[in-house]
Amino acid sequence: MKLYWNEIQPVDRYQVKANGILHDFDRKVVTFLYQPLIGTACFSLYMTFWSKVEENRLWSEEWTHYHLMDFLSVNIRDIYEARLKLEGIGLLKTFIKTDAEERCFIYELQAPLSPEQFFTDGMLNIYLYRKIGHTHFTRLKRFFSDKTIERQAYTEITRSFQDVFATADHRDLLDGDGEIASQAASGQQYYARHDNEGMVFTAENFDFPLLMAGLQEAIVPHRALTAQVKDAIVKLAYLYNINAIEMKNIILSAITAEQQIDIEELRKAARDWYQMEHADALPKLVDHIQPVNERKIIAAPQTKEQQLIHYLETTSPRQLLIDIADGVQPSKSDLAAIEEVAFHQQLPAGVINVLIHYVMLKTDMKLSKNYLEKIASHWSRKKIKTVPDAMALAKAEHRQYQEWAAGKQNQQQKRKKPIRTEKLPDWLKEQELEKERVEPGKVEANELEEKRRKLTAIQNKYRK
Repeated sequence: MKLYWNEIQPVDRYQVKANGILHDFDRKVVTFLYQPLIGTACFSLYMTFWSKVEENRLWSEEWTHYHLMDFLSVNIRDIYEARLKLEGIGLLKTFIKTDAEERCFIYELQAPLSPEQFFTDGMLNIYLYRKIGHTHFTRLKRFFSDKTIERQAYTEITRSFQDVFATADHRDLLDGDGEIASQAASGQQYYARHDNEGMVFTAENFDFPLLMAGLQEAIVPHRALTAQVKDAIVKLAYLYNINAIEMKNIILSAITAEQQIDIEELRKAARDWYQMEHADALPKLVDHIQPVNERKIIAAPQTKEQQLIHYLETTSPRQLLIDIADGVQPSKSDLAAIEEVAFHQQLPAGVINVLIHYVMLKTDMKLSKNYLEKIASHWSRKKIKTVPDAMALAKAEHRQYQEWAAGKQNQQQKRKKPIRTEKLPDWLKEQELEKERVEPGKVEANELEEKRRKLTAIQNKYRK
């Protein structure tokens, strides 16, 4: 809890601002299209913020987070994590002002994407399809669309302004009083409708210089890579786990006769490439592997830790779970928990593997969703992108993670030196032995010990 208290406290004040007028139709979009992706906790927080802004107003009154905790019957950590998810998916922007000992937040509500923007986003629509299935997705598509009218047989006869209204006296137009009176008063703003900028993706994880070098060889002009095209490339690379070399060939198939890149054709080409590579399946984050530019280059892994790093970098989270269970397919709930964490925290596959490896050995071979989300949120804020960095942070923060797993203890227990009885990953055990002597603990049940041995045995399977 220490990290969350550094970021937000119940006594902190906040105001809600609407980034333009929100309409009732936006409520349907958030309910049916966003809620399956963000969950009920985020949905409740967004709707609560919305309700605090009075009808036809842009600002709410000032409140403390104590009030929000009581209203939603949740703790401050749940509010903080739900806020991060809303920020990540593009429904909320957060601003902070620190004054002496006080902090004040502004939560700026963003209008959701229009149905057309959502269903053509190229990423959100794919994840929604994976989340709710073909039948429900098709029903939602029908709900948010209507028939078109063929207008080719019609001729437009709309009159222009000057056809209908008489020309004003030019002397009246030169009068500046009307212009001055039309300006918003100091400290005021007019109501307006602002479009959602969508989810923010950074290009840090994609090797654009390598892509540009490949396109230069194929005589593709640099001007073809507009800001919109680059944004689409970053999204597609994240969604389909495409590296710069593979992306070059996909871009070449989307070049028009005018030497421009058709974004819709680019999406289709990326989807076709993925389905060809993965037996006509749609993408899942649990099937991704660590991007090449974020791997630790080890030509010939020597030590067991180097072999483990290589294994985690070249294995998908789904395959890791299968290896742990000796070939048994993981449960849907485990896969859903991992995919949700990967999507909302935008952690690479190799880092997710370290997270799985650590959490399963800490929680009796169970994938505790809350524990996963808590550590993943910390790693996301720390901008952890590589397997070695994830291991190093897990070593450094092991005691903190222990407290999160154990929950609150009474004061007497906190003063006592803890006795470790849990199994630790080999890459973490060495540091822990230096810190304190491990005393023998309670003998684990045979079944649980066998599962733990399977997970530990994975570290001996790296000699591919």
